[in-house]
Amino acid sequence: MARAVPTNRYAIQLAIFIAFGFLFGYDIGVISGCLIMPDFINRFGEMDANGNMFLSSSRQSIITSLLSAGTFVGALAQAFTSDRFGRRGSILIWSGIFTVGVAVQTGTEFSIVQLTIGRFIAGLGVGALSAIVPLYNGETAPKSMRGTMLVLYQLQIIIGLFLSYVLDLATHHLKNSASWRVPVGLQLLLGLVMLSGIFFLPESPRHLLGTGRRAEARKVIAQLNSVPEDDGLVDELVGELDYAIHAENDGGKATWAECFSTRNNLWKRTGNGMMLQFIQQLNGQNFYYYYGDTFFQSAGTELSPYVIQVILGGVSVIGTVPALYLIESWGRRRSLLTGALMEAACSLIAGLVGHFTLAPVHTPKDQLTKRNRAGGDTLIAFAVLHVFSFSIFWGPTPWVYLGESFPLRVRPKSIALGSATNWFWNFLLSFFAPRIAAKIGPLILLIFFGMLLFGYGYVYLFIPETKGLSLEEVDEMYRAGIQPWRSAEWKPHLGEKAHESVARELHADSDEEKRRSPSA
Repeated sequence: MARAVPTNRYAIQLAIFIAFGFLFGYDIGVISGCLIMPDFINRFGEMDANGNMFLSSSRQSIITSLLSAGTFVGALAQAFTSDRFGRRGSILIWSGIFTVGVAVQTGTEFSIVQLTIGRFIAGLGVGALSAIVPLYNGETAPKSMRGTMLVLYQLQIIIGLFLSYVLDLATHHLKNSASWRVPVGLQLLLGLVMLSGIFFLPESPRHLLGTGRRAEARKVIAQLNSVPEDDGLVDELVGELDYAIHAENDGGKATWAECFSTRNNLWKRTGNGMMLQFIQQLNGQNFYYYYGDTFFQSAGTELSPYVIQVILGGVSVIGTVPALYLIESWGRRRSLLTGALMEAACSLIAGLVGHFTLAPVHTPKDQLTKRNRAGGDTLIAFAVLHVFSFSIFWGPTPWVYLGESFPLRVRPKSIALGSATNWFWNFLLSFFAPRIAAKIGPLILLIFFGMLLFGYGYVYLFIPETKGLSLEEVDEMYRAGIQPWRSAEWKPHLGEKAHESVARELHADSDEEKRRSPSA
């Protein structure tokens, strides 16, 4: 019987839904605009000696940091639900938790306690889903397109940020609670979209095979490749996955400690995933998002903080689009190495120009000199180029690497550790950066310059190329101890062995059927 022609259409549709059905970046970005809205300040602020309401730095810190605290906990907690309830079940559980957190925030009248509790609950869902999405897409996407599918994760973060800035810009002029309830409450729709996935999201075939549910895995693999369940391709793929999963899972159920064991170089792989997330957060781009408006105002710009955020968000969206192509054409290593050098140059130039040419903060615009304005234009130009470069290279690539570097046995736990590292350093950056910048000004960008040079060296020495490899072949490469700078030329052998094993089994089954059939 002729084989059906496989397509990846269904797998691509799933990846797009998972990536764009929940705009993680929206929840991160929306609160920054709310903090300076008059109605929000009147409800959750404090009264000064003159009877005016203001939102103190401590209250701002509590409101923003409680989300980060929740994301850190959620990123670790999802490892338990992903193994016990599966990837699909875990997505639905944490989507529900996120939706509850948003409802608590939106329904708040004057209680900052209720608002921050809602932020923490929503953060649990954001953190958990930030780990589950690359896990799920990494296990369901075809290996030739896995990098592109995982880049969609970063693209939806950036689009979420951009949309939150646009909504803040559109509603900030309103005089009542709609100014902040509308952008915050819109997240209810996003949570409900993800919950709708219960009607059509399949379970990860690797998780099904890993838990002994072979018949269900066959059905999902057939769906993902758009072929009948009895097609020979399904037999081959199930056999190859089964062979590889048994090879990588030899040794039983994993513990958290095994993520750092010497077995199969797991300590190195988990460490690489965490280090890339650490370096990503200290690239410097988030500094521009959080506090760039202060420097831009010193540069003499007439733009409001809302407009500045929209511009940076738009640049980020545009920059992430080329990454969909470059992640598979250039590969992971080249993207990270190129991005580190480009961003380092931007940080160095912007930091030195800003230090030597910008006027002190809060200098009246009519007192700015020609030198101040020229330096400000240069700072803004390289800030935009920095954000653009990040969006192409260091924004998506660490998430791609995180989603494809671990064997099934420890995959949820190792991805949880990487994602939690990202949220932990995100929290530290947002907490300490303004204090450091207040003391040394634009020279804070030289700290990011140093980190980017460190990142270049780390990637060159420790990050192997995983482009074009299946998840099981990535495992084989690590077990083989291939040097990272030679990994692009390495060819896997596990797939060949698995294919030969499956072919022998299929051939044996065919011979058995012939023996059982009646003679002519």
